[in-house]
Amino acid sequence: MSTDTLLAALVWGAIGSGFALYGKKQGRPVPMIGGLVMIGATYFCETALVMSVVGVGLIAGIWWATQRGIGD
Repeated sequence: MSTDTLLAALVWGAIGSGFALYGKKQGRPVPMIGGLVMIGATYFCETALVMSVVGVGLIAGIWWATQRGIGD
């Protein structure tokens, strides 16, 4: 595991934790589940690039789902 991968895991895990806490406190399942998936993705992605692509994709998916009113 390289330094880049560890740093990416720290960043994406922190962002995922923020989404999960926000979703839990607001009672919104989409950000909470998306945040938990983002935290879990840091364990399964091998490189920082893959982790970043997955993280950006999850953020886009969370945004898309909340804009459509899914899970409200």
